[in-house]
Amino acid sequence: MQSSDQEWNTMTDPKNPAVELGALAEQVRGPVLTPDDAGYADETTTWNLAVPQRPSVVVGAAGDLDVQAAVRFAARHDLPVAVVATGHGAVHHADGGLLINTRRMRGITIDAARRAARVEAGVEWQEVLDAAAAHGLAPLAGSSPNVGVVGYTLGGGLSPALGRTYGFAADHVTAIELVTADGVLRRADADHEPELFWALRGGKGNFGVVTALEFDLMPVSRLYGGGLYFSAEHVEPVLAEYRRLVADAPDELTLSFAFLRLPPLPFLPEPLQGRFSLHVRVAYLGTAEEGERLIAGLRAIGPRLLDTVAEMPFTAIAGIHADPVDPLPVHERGVQLRDLPAEAVAVLVALAGPQADLPVLMVEVRQLGGALGVDPKVPNAVGHREARFNLFAATPGGPPEAELFHTAIGRVTAALAPWATGGALLNFLTASDDTPQLVATAFEPATYERLRIVKRAYDPANMFRLNHNIAPSEA
Repeated sequence: MQSSDQEWNTMTDPKNPAVELGALAEQVRGPVLTPDDAGYADETTTWNLAVPQRPSVVVGAAGDLDVQAAVRFAARHDLPVAVVATGHGAVHHADGGLLINTRRMRGITIDAARRAARVEAGVEWQEVLDAAAAHGLAPLAGSSPNVGVVGYTLGGGLSPALGRTYGFAADHVTAIELVTADGVLRRADADHEPELFWALRGGKGNFGVVTALEFDLMPVSRLYGGGLYFSAEHVEPVLAEYRRLVADAPDELTLSFAFLRLPPLPFLPEPLQGRFSLHVRVAYLGTAEEGERLIAGLRAIGPRLLDTVAEMPFTAIAGIHADPVDPLPVHERGVQLRDLPAEAVAVLVALAGPQADLPVLMVEVRQLGGALGVDPKVPNAVGHREARFNLFAATPGGPPEAELFHTAIGRVTAALAPWATGGALLNFLTASDDTPQLVATAFEPATYERLRIVKRAYDPANMFRLNHNIAPSEA
């Protein structure tokens, strides 16, 4: 049922949800809140403020039993369910639904002998980085270590430091615990409910509420990495050297670049304030000496506005991309590229480079390939492994900025269409991509149809649809 907030607060029939909320609150350890309750705003706020959440009910889950109670309540009242940990990947409004906030579920266990981790649903990557580092190990974390582990991993998980060496984060998941639409707590792995296990690793939150993940860790404790920031006059020679490097790069080296138009704000590095800059990101797992040799050609092009590339502990990888930490409204778009020839670079520079009138804070190209292009030992739903690069753009702001952003970046992606694969990484699809046609581009056609069949088996009513939804197949 789709009750208004007023109806939820005035119903008195014991069979109606407003009365049952009291019973739900007695079952769970965390808070159960509606829009008029104190604490509701804090419980529903996501990192990406451009996708505000106003569910009819929010449950702050403290464990598996809380999640089960919330899902069963939603099933009784025909409410769609959304899930949030940090909210970096918020793509759909939860209005009229039930939101489960998992941020209280913060358990982490490291099994150093097995090089494995078990994390609960609310854990962020920096917590795992720190815990694993104590044993000389590292997870396949992304560029922003304050992102939630579960959402990132279920969407594939592209590590800009380890991905080309080890593959996607989803490739290294060994078990998943989740509550499905029937309220049952399940454990899926290669031997137990293997079809569900396949779908979860790449199909994101379409099949239930994940309460815990188990995954392998890598024997990595340090790297040679950081950022080279160049001024506008060096764009063309830097990108020419970038293309030369990536054409022959070992899998242990990952390079990306970003066009930045940073505002004149005092908390930003002074050399980057209020100007265009080209940020080349470097992550190399080999020795510092070899890393220095590999990027010597970039450094020889000219002086850098900033140069932070150096030996670093793996726990400091946030400094490579230097993504924003504090919540803000962000509008984003991602497209995969099969190649990046000189002609494509020229188009990108013309439309997004220093001379372009582009109302976009960041346009980046990430290098793929290496182990990212290899199917894992235990197959999963992560698709489009043939892409060699991923184009991604992001800018902060409200609705007016969003309209300008999508118009401008639409021109860029349209011009790059000759080199696009037609596919996308699910984690790089955003709120504006919330249509079945665009979600389907994250998968090969056969994979998408197989996901729909799994969806029909575990969520035939499409309870978990407040996401990049994969609708159940027709019976």
